[in-house]
Amino acid sequence: MTKETELIATPGQQDDQEVLTRLAAAALKLPPQQITHVQVLKRSIDARGRRVVYRMQVRAYIQEAHHPETYTQHYPSVKDAKPVIIVGAGPAGLFAALQCIELGLKPVIVERGKAVKDRRRDLANINKQGLVNPESNYCFGEGGAGTYSDGKLYTRSTKRGDVNAVLRTFVAHGATEDILVDARPHIGTNKLPQIITAIRETILQAGGEVRFDAKVTELLVQFGKVEGVKLAGGEVLKAGAVILATGHSARDVFEMLRRQGILIEAKAFALGVRIEHPQEIIDRAQYHCEVRDEALPPSYYNLVEQVDGRGVFSFCMCPGGIIAPCATATDEIVVNGWSPSKRNNPFANSGTVVQVNLEDVPGNNADPFKMLDFQHSIEQLAYRAGGGRLVAPAQRMVDFVNGRLSVDLPDNSYLPGTRSVELKEVLPDWINDRLRNALPVFGRKMKGYYTNEAILVGVESRTSSPIKIPRDKETMQHPQVQGLFPCGEGAGYAGGIISAAIDGINCAIAAGKLI
Repeated sequence: MTKETELIATPGQQDDQEVLTRLAAAALKLPPQQITHVQVLKRSIDARGRRVVYRMQVRAYIQEAHHPETYTQHYPSVKDAKPVIIVGAGPAGLFAALQCIELGLKPVIVERGKAVKDRRRDLANINKQGLVNPESNYCFGEGGAGTYSDGKLYTRSTKRGDVNAVLRTFVAHGATEDILVDARPHIGTNKLPQIITAIRETILQAGGEVRFDAKVTELLVQFGKVEGVKLAGGEVLKAGAVILATGHSARDVFEMLRRQGILIEAKAFALGVRIEHPQEIIDRAQYHCEVRDEALPPSYYNLVEQVDGRGVFSFCMCPGGIIAPCATATDEIVVNGWSPSKRNNPFANSGTVVQVNLEDVPGNNADPFKMLDFQHSIEQLAYRAGGGRLVAPAQRMVDFVNGRLSVDLPDNSYLPGTRSVELKEVLPDWINDRLRNALPVFGRKMKGYYTNEAILVGVESRTSSPIKIPRDKETMQHPQVQGLFPCGEGAGYAGGIISAAIDGINCAIAAGKLI
Protein backbone atom coordinates (compact mmCIF):
# COMPACT_ATOMS: atom_id res chain seq x y z
CA MET A 1 0.00 0.00 0.00
CA THR A 2 1.12 3.55 -0.64
CA LYS A 3 -0.08 6.89 0.66
CA GLU A 4 0.83 10.42 -0.40
CA THR A 5 1.37 13.31 1.96
CA GLU A 6 3.12 16.67 2.24
CA LEU A 7 6.28 17.14 4.28
CA ILE A 8 8.37 20.10 5.39
CA ALA A 9 12.10 19.49 5.77
CA THR A 10 14.98 21.73 6.72
CA PRO A 11 17.98 22.11 4.38
CA GLY A 12 20.05 18.95 4.50
CA GLN A 13 17.08 16.72 5.31
CA GLN A 14 15.53 16.71 1.83
CA ASP A 15 17.53 13.68 0.62
CA ASP A 16 17.84 11.80 3.92
CA GLN A 17 15.66 8.64 3.77
CA GLU A 18 15.84 8.15 7.53
CA VAL A 19 14.59 11.67 8.23
CA LEU A 20 11.93 11.51 5.50
CA THR A 21 10.67 8.21 6.90
CA ARG A 22 10.32 9.72 10.34
CA LEU A 23 8.54 12.81 8.98
CA ALA A 24 6.20 10.74 6.80
CA ALA A 25 5.36 8.43 9.69
CA ALA A 26 4.42 11.42 11.83
CA ALA A 27 2.31 12.95 9.06
CA LEU A 28 0.49 9.68 8.39
CA LYS A 29 0.30 8.73 12.08
CA LEU A 30 2.04 5.44 11.50
CA PRO A 31 4.94 3.68 13.23
CA PRO A 32 8.16 4.46 11.29
CA GLN A 33 8.95 0.76 10.95
CA GLN A 34 5.89 0.27 8.75
CA ILE A 35 7.28 2.62 6.09
CA THR A 36 9.69 0.85 3.79
CA HIS A 37 10.52 3.79 1.51
CA VAL A 38 9.65 7.44 0.91
CA GLN A 39 9.60 8.59 -2.70
CA VAL A 40 9.80 12.34 -3.35
CA LEU A 41 7.30 13.35 -6.03
CA LYS A 42 7.73 17.13 -6.01
CA ARG A 43 10.12 19.41 -4.15
CA SER A 44 10.45 23.17 -3.83
CA ILE A 45 12.25 25.68 -1.64
CA ASP A 46 10.09 28.00 0.47
CA ALA A 47 12.08 31.08 1.50
CA ARG A 48 9.11 33.31 2.31
CA GLY A 49 9.65 33.12 6.05
CA ARG A 50 12.75 33.72 8.12
CA ARG A 51 13.33 29.98 8.14
CA VAL A 52 14.05 28.45 4.74
CA VAL A 53 12.49 25.01 4.26
CA TYR A 54 11.85 22.40 1.61
CA ARG A 55 8.21 21.63 0.86
CA MET A 56 7.71 18.19 -0.58
CA GLN A 57 4.97 15.97 -1.91
CA VAL A 58 5.96 12.38 -1.15
CA ARG A 59 4.66 8.85 -1.58
CA ALA A 60 5.18 6.55 1.40
CA TYR A 61 5.44 2.81 0.77
CA ILE A 62 3.75 1.04 3.70
CA GLN A 63 4.82 -2.55 4.27
CA GLU A 64 5.45 -2.75 0.53
CA ALA A 65 8.68 -2.95 -1.42
CA HIS A 66 9.73 -0.01 -3.53
CA HIS A 67 11.15 -0.87 -6.94
CA PRO A 68 13.18 1.96 -8.48
CA GLU A 69 11.76 3.09 -11.77
CA THR A 70 13.70 2.59 -14.97
CA TYR A 71 13.66 5.19 -17.71
CA THR A 72 15.04 3.25 -20.66
CA GLN A 73 13.09 4.00 -23.81
CA HIS A 74 12.75 1.63 -26.74
CA TYR A 75 12.29 2.83 -30.30
CA PRO A 76 11.38 0.86 -33.45
CA SER A 77 13.64 0.69 -36.49
CA VAL A 78 12.69 3.28 -39.11
CA LYS A 79 15.63 2.82 -41.47
CA ASP A 80 13.39 2.16 -44.48
CA ALA A 81 10.38 4.22 -43.40
CA LYS A 82 8.97 7.37 -45.01
CA PRO A 83 11.27 10.35 -44.33
CA VAL A 84 10.48 13.60 -42.55
CA ILE A 85 13.09 16.33 -42.95
CA ILE A 86 13.78 18.28 -39.76
CA VAL A 87 15.72 21.51 -40.20
CA GLY A 88 17.60 22.26 -36.99
CA ALA A 89 18.97 20.04 -34.20
CA GLY A 90 17.82 22.12 -31.24
CA PRO A 91 15.33 20.87 -28.63
CA ALA A 92 12.40 21.22 -31.06
CA GLY A 93 14.20 19.32 -33.82
CA LEU A 94 15.56 16.54 -31.60
CA PHE A 95 12.24 15.84 -29.91
CA ALA A 96 10.45 16.03 -33.24
CA ALA A 97 12.87 13.36 -34.45
CA LEU A 98 12.21 11.08 -31.47
CA GLN A 99 8.47 11.47 -31.97
CA CYS A 100 8.79 10.66 -35.67
CA ILE A 101 10.53 7.41 -34.75
CA GLU A 102 7.72 6.52 -32.35
CA LEU A 103 5.27 7.10 -35.21
CA GLY A 104 7.24 4.84 -37.56
CA LEU A 105 8.69 7.70 -39.63
CA LYS A 106 12.34 8.25 -40.49
CA PRO A 107 13.68 11.60 -39.24
CA VAL A 108 16.36 13.24 -41.35
CA ILE A 109 17.86 16.08 -39.32
CA VAL A 110 19.85 18.69 -41.23
CA GLU A 111 21.83 21.04 -38.98
CA ARG A 112 23.90 23.95 -40.29
CA GLY A 113 26.29 23.79 -37.35
CA LYS A 114 28.59 21.19 -35.91
CA ALA A 115 28.27 18.30 -33.50
CA VAL A 116 28.53 19.13 -29.81
CA LYS A 117 32.18 18.11 -29.47
CA ASP A 118 33.26 20.08 -32.51
CA ARG A 119 31.34 23.20 -31.37
CA ARG A 120 33.61 23.56 -28.36
CA ARG A 121 36.55 24.83 -30.38
CA ASP A 122 34.42 27.54 -31.94
CA LEU A 123 33.07 28.58 -28.54
CA ALA A 124 36.63 28.80 -27.23
CA ASN A 125 37.49 31.13 -30.12
CA ILE A 126 34.49 33.30 -29.26
CA ASN A 127 35.41 33.61 -25.58
CA LYS A 128 39.19 33.89 -25.90
CA GLN A 129 39.65 35.73 -29.18
CA GLY A 130 36.31 37.38 -29.84
CA LEU A 131 35.97 35.52 -33.15
CA VAL A 132 32.51 34.39 -34.30
CA ASN A 133 31.97 31.52 -36.70
CA PRO A 134 28.58 32.38 -38.26
CA GLU A 135 27.76 28.68 -38.68
CA SER A 136 28.99 27.36 -35.32
CA ASN A 137 28.49 29.36 -32.14
CA TYR A 138 26.36 29.51 -29.01
CA CYS A 139 23.19 29.49 -31.14
CA PHE A 140 24.03 27.18 -34.05
CA GLY A 141 25.06 23.55 -33.76
CA GLU A 142 23.90 20.29 -32.21
CA GLY A 143 21.41 20.93 -29.43
CA GLY A 144 20.88 24.51 -30.59
CA ALA A 145 21.13 27.42 -28.18
CA GLY A 146 19.88 25.15 -25.39
CA THR A 147 23.06 23.06 -25.27
CA TYR A 148 25.21 25.94 -24.09
CA SER A 149 22.51 28.05 -22.52
CA ASP A 150 22.08 26.65 -19.04
CA GLY A 151 19.60 23.81 -19.39
CA LYS A 152 16.81 25.39 -17.37
CA LEU A 153 13.73 23.21 -17.73
CA TYR A 154 11.14 25.37 -15.98
CA THR A 155 8.10 26.08 -18.14
CA ARG A 156 4.55 27.33 -17.89
CA SER A 157 3.59 25.49 -21.09
CA THR A 158 1.89 22.67 -19.23
CA LYS A 159 -1.22 22.66 -21.44
CA ARG A 160 0.65 22.19 -24.72
CA GLY A 161 1.82 18.67 -24.01
CA ASP A 162 3.29 16.20 -21.54
CA VAL A 163 6.10 18.04 -19.75
CA ASN A 164 6.90 15.00 -17.65
CA ALA A 165 7.40 12.87 -20.77
CA VAL A 166 10.04 15.33 -21.99
CA LEU A 167 11.77 15.27 -18.61
CA ARG A 168 11.73 11.47 -18.56
CA THR A 169 13.36 11.43 -21.98
CA PHE A 170 16.17 13.61 -20.64
CA VAL A 171 16.59 11.22 -17.68
CA ALA A 172 16.68 8.25 -20.06
CA HIS A 173 19.57 9.94 -21.83
CA GLY A 174 21.64 10.81 -18.77
CA ALA A 175 20.00 13.59 -16.75
CA THR A 176 19.52 13.04 -13.01
CA GLU A 177 16.11 12.09 -11.65
CA ASP A 178 16.10 15.35 -9.68
CA ILE A 179 14.65 17.12 -12.72
CA LEU A 180 11.47 15.05 -12.27
CA VAL A 181 10.83 16.40 -8.78
CA ASP A 182 12.38 19.86 -8.49
CA ALA A 183 10.05 22.81 -8.93
CA ARG A 184 12.70 24.55 -11.05
CA PRO A 185 14.51 21.68 -12.79
CA HIS A 186 17.95 22.35 -14.21
CA ILE A 187 20.51 20.18 -15.98
CA GLY A 188 23.53 22.45 -16.43
CA THR A 189 25.60 23.39 -19.44
CA ASN A 190 28.41 21.03 -18.41
CA LYS A 191 26.07 18.00 -18.56
CA LEU A 192 23.85 18.88 -21.52
CA PRO A 193 26.39 18.04 -24.27
CA GLN A 194 26.59 14.38 -23.20
CA ILE A 195 22.79 14.18 -23.01
CA ILE A 196 22.36 15.73 -26.46
CA THR A 197 24.93 13.31 -27.87
CA ALA A 198 23.03 10.39 -26.33
CA ILE A 199 19.78 11.58 -27.95
CA ARG A 200 21.56 11.73 -31.31
CA GLU A 201 22.78 8.16 -30.82
CA THR A 202 19.22 7.04 -30.10
CA ILE A 203 18.06 8.63 -33.36
CA LEU A 204 20.86 7.02 -35.35
CA GLN A 205 20.40 3.58 -33.77
CA ALA A 206 16.74 3.65 -34.77
CA GLY A 207 17.67 4.33 -38.38
CA GLY A 208 17.25 8.10 -38.45
CA GLU A 209 19.82 10.44 -39.98
CA VAL A 210 21.63 13.46 -38.52
CA ARG A 211 23.57 15.64 -40.95
CA PHE A 212 25.91 18.36 -39.66
CA ASP A 213 27.36 21.23 -41.69
CA ALA A 214 24.17 20.94 -43.74
CA LYS A 215 22.71 24.38 -44.36
CA VAL A 216 19.32 24.61 -46.05
CA THR A 217 19.24 27.29 -48.75
CA GLU A 218 15.91 26.52 -50.41
CA LEU A 219 12.61 24.84 -49.69
CA LEU A 220 11.44 22.73 -52.62
CA VAL A 221 7.79 23.57 -53.19
CA GLN A 222 5.62 22.41 -56.08
CA PHE A 223 1.95 23.35 -56.53
CA GLY A 224 1.70 24.52 -52.93
CA LYS A 225 3.20 21.35 -51.46
CA VAL A 226 6.64 20.88 -49.93
CA GLU A 227 8.79 18.25 -51.64
CA GLY A 228 12.04 18.62 -49.75
CA VAL A 229 15.00 20.95 -49.30
CA LYS A 230 18.15 21.99 -51.11
CA LEU A 231 21.42 22.26 -49.19
CA ALA A 232 24.20 24.80 -49.62
CA GLY A 233 26.31 22.38 -51.65
CA GLY A 234 23.47 21.75 -54.08
CA GLU A 235 22.34 18.41 -52.64
CA VAL A 236 18.59 17.81 -52.73
CA LEU A 237 16.74 15.88 -50.02
CA LYS A 238 13.20 14.72 -50.75
CA ALA A 239 10.32 14.32 -48.27
CA GLY A 240 6.62 15.04 -48.06
CA ALA A 241 6.99 16.91 -44.76
CA VAL A 242 9.54 19.46 -43.54
CA ILE A 243 9.65 20.56 -39.89
CA LEU A 244 11.34 23.95 -39.78
CA ALA A 245 12.92 24.17 -36.31
CA THR A 246 15.80 26.56 -36.92
CA GLY A 247 15.75 28.73 -33.78
CA HIS A 248 15.31 32.46 -33.27
CA SER A 249 18.70 33.50 -34.65
CA ALA A 250 18.65 31.90 -38.12
CA ARG A 251 18.08 35.16 -39.96
CA ASP A 252 19.09 33.72 -43.31
CA VAL A 253 16.19 31.27 -43.03
CA PHE A 254 13.78 34.19 -42.75
CA GLU A 255 15.49 35.72 -45.79
CA MET A 256 15.05 32.44 -47.65
CA LEU A 257 11.33 32.37 -46.89
CA ARG A 258 10.88 35.97 -48.02
CA ARG A 259 12.85 35.29 -51.20
CA GLN A 260 10.59 32.34 -51.98
CA GLY A 261 7.43 34.34 -51.31
CA ILE A 262 6.46 32.30 -48.23
CA LEU A 263 4.51 34.36 -45.70
CA ILE A 264 6.26 35.55 -42.54
CA GLU A 265 5.24 38.26 -40.08
CA ALA A 266 6.92 40.77 -37.76
CA LYS A 267 6.60 39.84 -34.08
CA ALA A 268 7.10 41.57 -30.74
CA PHE A 269 10.09 40.61 -28.60
CA ALA A 270 11.90 42.05 -25.56
CA LEU A 271 15.10 44.05 -25.27
CA GLY A 272 17.39 45.08 -22.45
CA VAL A 273 20.56 44.01 -20.67
CA ARG A 274 21.97 41.16 -18.65
CA ILE A 275 22.48 42.11 -15.01
CA GLU A 276 25.06 40.36 -12.86
CA HIS A 277 25.50 40.46 -9.08
CA PRO A 278 27.86 38.61 -6.78
CA GLN A 279 25.88 35.47 -5.92
CA GLU A 280 26.28 36.15 -2.20
CA ILE A 281 24.16 39.31 -2.52
CA ILE A 282 21.28 37.31 -4.00
CA ASP A 283 21.67 34.57 -1.39
CA ARG A 284 21.57 37.06 1.50
CA ALA A 285 18.46 38.71 0.10
CA GLN A 286 16.52 35.57 -0.70
CA TYR A 287 17.57 33.31 2.17
CA HIS A 288 17.65 36.05 4.86
CA CYS A 289 21.12 35.08 6.00
CA GLU A 290 24.67 36.32 6.01
CA VAL A 291 26.08 33.08 4.59
CA ARG A 292 24.07 30.56 2.55
CA ASP A 293 23.61 27.13 4.11
CA GLU A 294 25.66 24.65 2.07
CA ALA A 295 22.60 22.41 1.88
CA LEU A 296 20.78 25.10 -0.11
CA PRO A 297 21.45 25.78 -3.80
CA PRO A 298 22.48 29.28 -4.90
CA SER A 299 19.32 31.36 -4.91
CA TYR A 300 17.42 32.80 -7.85
CA TYR A 301 14.97 35.66 -8.25
CA ASN A 302 12.09 36.69 -10.46
CA LEU A 303 11.26 40.40 -10.68
CA VAL A 304 8.67 42.35 -12.66
CA GLU A 305 7.40 45.93 -12.58
CA GLN A 306 5.08 48.01 -14.73
CA VAL A 307 6.70 51.27 -15.86
CA ASP A 308 4.77 53.68 -18.04
CA GLY A 309 2.36 50.98 -19.13
CA ARG A 310 5.03 48.48 -20.09
CA GLY A 311 6.41 45.46 -18.25
CA VAL A 312 10.05 45.44 -17.16
CA PHE A 313 11.01 41.94 -16.07
CA SER A 314 13.82 39.54 -15.31
CA PHE A 315 14.02 36.22 -17.10
CA CYS A 316 16.45 33.34 -17.70
CA MET A 317 17.95 33.90 -14.25
CA CYS A 318 21.22 31.99 -13.82
CA PRO A 319 22.38 31.43 -10.21
CA GLY A 320 26.11 30.76 -10.02
CA GLY A 321 26.25 31.45 -13.73
CA ILE A 322 28.18 32.94 -16.61
CA ILE A 323 27.31 35.70 -19.07
CA ALA A 324 27.93 34.31 -22.55
CA PRO A 325 28.58 35.99 -25.93
CA CYS A 326 25.81 34.80 -28.25
CA ALA A 327 26.38 36.78 -31.43
CA THR A 328 25.88 34.90 -34.69
CA ALA A 329 27.62 37.47 -36.89
CA THR A 330 30.92 39.34 -36.68
CA ASP A 331 29.49 42.85 -36.25
CA GLU A 332 27.14 42.48 -33.28
CA ILE A 333 27.03 42.02 -29.52
CA VAL A 334 24.44 39.69 -28.01
CA VAL A 335 24.60 38.37 -24.44
CA ASN A 336 22.86 35.48 -22.72
CA GLY A 337 23.47 33.48 -19.55
CA TRP A 338 24.05 29.91 -18.40
CA SER A 339 24.94 27.91 -15.30
CA PRO A 340 26.80 24.64 -14.73
CA SER A 341 24.96 21.87 -12.92
CA LYS A 342 26.40 22.81 -9.52
CA ARG A 343 25.80 26.52 -10.12
CA ASN A 344 29.05 27.14 -8.29
CA ASN A 345 30.37 30.25 -10.05
CA PRO A 346 30.63 33.40 -7.88
CA PHE A 347 28.12 35.46 -9.88
CA ALA A 348 24.38 35.44 -10.55
CA ASN A 349 23.00 36.93 -13.77
CA SER A 350 19.62 37.52 -15.33
CA GLY A 351 18.23 39.07 -18.45
CA THR A 352 16.33 42.25 -17.55
CA VAL A 353 14.26 43.49 -20.43
CA VAL A 354 11.37 45.60 -21.68
CA GLN A 355 8.69 44.41 -24.09
CA VAL A 356 9.09 45.83 -27.62
CA ASN A 357 5.82 46.05 -29.56
CA LEU A 358 5.37 46.76 -33.24
CA GLU A 359 4.13 50.29 -32.59
CA ASP A 360 7.37 51.10 -30.72
CA VAL A 361 9.48 50.75 -33.85
CA PRO A 362 9.16 53.16 -36.79
CA GLY A 363 8.21 51.67 -40.12
CA ASN A 364 5.52 49.65 -41.81
CA ASN A 365 4.00 46.93 -39.62
CA ALA A 366 3.41 44.88 -42.75
CA ASP A 367 7.18 44.62 -43.28
CA PRO A 368 8.09 41.22 -41.79
CA PHE A 369 11.68 42.36 -41.20
CA LYS A 370 10.76 45.51 -39.28
CA MET A 371 11.46 44.08 -35.83
CA LEU A 372 14.44 41.97 -36.92
CA ASP A 373 16.11 44.99 -38.51
CA PHE A 374 15.54 46.98 -35.32
CA GLN A 375 16.95 44.14 -33.20
CA HIS A 376 20.04 43.88 -35.38
CA SER A 377 20.61 47.65 -35.37
CA ILE A 378 20.78 47.63 -31.54
CA GLU A 379 23.21 44.71 -31.57
CA GLN A 380 25.43 46.57 -34.03
CA LEU A 381 25.32 49.70 -31.84
CA ALA A 382 26.46 47.57 -28.91
CA TYR A 383 29.32 46.17 -30.98
CA ARG A 384 30.55 49.63 -31.92
CA ALA A 385 30.17 50.91 -28.36
CA GLY A 386 32.24 48.00 -27.04
CA GLY A 387 35.01 48.72 -29.49
CA GLY A 388 34.96 45.40 -31.37
CA ARG A 389 36.03 41.78 -30.82
CA LEU A 390 32.92 41.06 -28.73
CA VAL A 391 33.90 43.40 -25.90
CA ALA A 392 30.53 44.33 -24.41
CA PRO A 393 29.36 47.81 -23.32
CA ALA A 394 28.68 47.82 -19.59
CA GLN A 395 27.83 50.08 -16.67
CA ARG A 396 27.46 49.74 -12.92
CA MET A 397 23.81 49.65 -11.84
CA VAL A 398 23.59 52.83 -9.74
CA ASP A 399 25.70 54.70 -12.29
CA PHE A 400 23.26 53.63 -15.00
CA VAL A 401 20.25 54.89 -13.06
CA ASN A 402 21.99 58.20 -12.28
CA GLY A 403 23.21 58.70 -15.86
CA ARG A 404 26.87 58.56 -14.85
CA LEU A 405 29.72 56.85 -16.72
CA SER A 406 31.27 54.19 -14.49
CA VAL A 407 34.84 55.05 -13.55
CA ASP A 408 35.61 51.34 -13.47
CA LEU A 409 33.71 48.08 -13.77
CA PRO A 410 33.48 45.24 -11.24
CA ASP A 411 34.87 41.79 -11.86
CA ASN A 412 32.38 39.82 -13.91
CA SER A 413 31.93 36.56 -15.79
CA TYR A 414 31.81 37.84 -19.38
CA LEU A 415 35.01 36.38 -20.82
CA PRO A 416 35.54 38.51 -23.97
CA GLY A 417 35.67 41.56 -21.70
CA THR A 418 33.61 44.65 -20.89
CA ARG A 419 34.05 48.35 -21.59
CA SER A 420 32.64 51.20 -19.51
CA VAL A 421 29.95 52.88 -21.62
CA GLU A 422 26.82 54.86 -20.85
CA LEU A 423 24.24 52.35 -22.02
CA LYS A 424 21.91 55.12 -23.11
CA GLU A 425 24.21 55.33 -26.14
CA VAL A 426 23.05 51.82 -27.11
CA LEU A 427 19.49 51.43 -25.84
CA PRO A 428 16.54 53.44 -27.19
CA ASP A 429 15.37 56.17 -24.80
CA TRP A 430 12.10 54.42 -24.01
CA ILE A 431 13.94 51.21 -23.06
CA ASN A 432 16.66 53.05 -21.16
CA ASP A 433 14.20 55.17 -19.15
CA ARG A 434 12.00 52.23 -18.16
CA LEU A 435 15.00 50.26 -16.95
CA ARG A 436 16.27 53.27 -14.99
CA ASN A 437 12.92 53.57 -13.25
CA ALA A 438 12.48 49.86 -12.58
CA LEU A 439 15.86 49.01 -11.01
CA PRO A 440 15.44 51.06 -7.78
CA VAL A 441 11.96 49.52 -7.42
CA PHE A 442 13.48 46.06 -7.75
CA GLY A 443 15.88 47.11 -5.00
CA ARG A 444 12.97 47.88 -2.70
CA LYS A 445 11.45 44.48 -3.45
CA MET A 446 14.72 42.60 -2.87
CA LYS A 447 17.19 43.93 -0.31
CA GLY A 448 20.66 44.48 -1.73
CA TYR A 449 19.65 44.19 -5.40
CA TYR A 450 20.08 47.89 -6.15
CA THR A 451 23.83 48.31 -5.80
CA ASN A 452 26.84 49.53 -7.72
CA GLU A 453 28.38 46.10 -7.17
CA ALA A 454 26.02 44.94 -9.92
CA ILE A 455 26.94 45.34 -13.58
CA LEU A 456 24.66 45.82 -16.58
CA VAL A 457 26.02 44.22 -19.75
CA GLY A 458 24.48 44.97 -23.14
CA VAL A 459 22.62 43.80 -25.00
CA GLU A 460 20.07 41.10 -24.20
CA SER A 461 18.17 41.04 -27.46
CA ARG A 462 17.51 37.41 -28.50
CA THR A 463 14.73 36.92 -25.96
CA SER A 464 12.46 35.52 -28.65
CA SER A 465 12.15 35.56 -32.40
CA PRO A 466 11.34 38.97 -33.93
CA ILE A 467 9.61 37.12 -36.79
CA LYS A 468 6.70 34.70 -36.71
CA ILE A 469 6.15 32.01 -39.33
CA PRO A 470 2.36 31.51 -39.41
CA ARG A 471 0.76 28.10 -39.23
CA ASP A 472 -2.74 26.69 -39.07
CA LYS A 473 -3.85 26.03 -35.49
CA GLU A 474 -5.33 22.65 -36.29
CA THR A 475 -2.93 21.18 -38.87
CA MET A 476 0.20 23.10 -37.71
CA GLN A 477 1.11 23.59 -41.37
CA HIS A 478 2.02 26.86 -43.04
CA PRO A 479 -1.14 28.32 -44.64
CA GLN A 480 0.54 28.57 -48.06
CA VAL A 481 2.63 25.40 -48.11
CA GLN A 482 1.21 21.97 -47.36
CA GLY A 483 3.72 19.82 -45.51
CA LEU A 484 5.71 22.74 -44.07
CA PHE A 485 5.55 22.76 -40.27
CA PRO A 486 6.99 25.93 -38.66
CA CYS A 487 8.24 24.85 -35.25
CA GLY A 488 9.77 26.05 -31.99
CA GLU A 489 11.31 29.34 -30.96
CA GLY A 490 12.38 30.42 -34.41
CA ALA A 491 8.84 30.22 -35.72
CA GLY A 492 7.45 32.06 -32.70
CA TYR A 493 5.77 29.13 -30.91
CA ALA A 494 8.05 28.36 -27.98
CA GLY A 495 10.23 30.01 -25.37
CA GLY A 496 12.69 27.60 -23.80
CA ILE A 497 13.90 24.02 -23.91
CA ILE A 498 10.72 22.34 -22.68
CA SER A 499 8.21 24.35 -24.69
CA ALA A 500 10.37 23.93 -27.81
CA ALA A 501 10.60 20.18 -27.23
CA ILE A 502 6.82 19.93 -26.82
CA ASP A 503 6.26 21.97 -29.97
CA GLY A 504 8.61 19.63 -31.83
CA ILE A 505 6.62 16.63 -30.63
CA ASN A 506 3.35 18.23 -31.67
CA CYS A 507 4.69 19.12 -35.12
CA ALA A 508 5.90 15.56 -35.63
CA ILE A 509 2.47 14.22 -34.70
CA ALA A 510 0.89 16.63 -37.20
CA ALA A 511 3.39 15.55 -39.88
CA GLY A 512 2.54 11.92 -39.18
CA LYS A 513 -1.12 12.61 -39.91
CA LEU A 514 -0.16 14.11 -43.28
CA ILE A 515 2.15 11.41 -44.59
